[in-house]
Amino acid sequence: MIGKLKGVVDSYGEDFVILDVQGVGYVVHCSARTLQRMPGVGEAASLAIETYVREDMIRLYGFRSDAEREWFRLLQTVQGVGSKVALGLLSVMEPEALATAIAMGDKTAIARAPGVGPRLAARLTAELKDKAPAFAPIDPAVLALSGAVQDRTAPQPAADAISALVNLGYAPVQASAAISAAMKGAGEGAEAKTLIRLGLRELAR
Repeated sequence: MIGKLKGVVDSYGEDFVILDVQGVGYVVHCSARTLQRMPGVGEAASLAIETYVREDMIRLYGFRSDAEREWFRLLQTVQGVGSKVALGLLSVMEPEALATAIAMGDKTAIARAPGVGPRLAARLTAELKDKAPAFAPIDPAVLALSGAVQDRTAPQPAADAISALVNLGYAPVQASAAISAAMKGAGEGAEAKTLIRLGLRELAR
């Protein structure tokens, strides 16, 4: 089983790179984001590898980091997500951003990936929301508030304030972070209009 390849870039295809490792050219399929950040032809490169062995083929998938590979595996534990959809998600979002979107229940962001519709985006957030926070670089208090809003257990003023900021065009993660900070300053008993005002101040910083 191949877990890592280190060699020289031989050439690129639409969704793969050929990596020359001591004279052997390995075809490695990658996300668009990974391919864009690979070095030029003739330069040294290293990729974490996920090897798929089937009766009719052996296919290698390459990743810039172990975290990206871990998400490639994790995404495919969800029904309806194969290697193509998983690479599509990693093509439009960094692993940290994907983890944050899932943890925050941002189905709109997830549905932007090719092959991911609203129904699959909802399934991804539902099935992976408990695992995503470990990968998300975000304040646990913000995740807790976002989860409470989704479960309809958050204080109504906070839920209304987050909804208002989202309607103004802010991403759910931005709105939740701003209102979480506003609640720390104003207290949990603050009215929605107060939280919105303080939240906008946080976003303007």
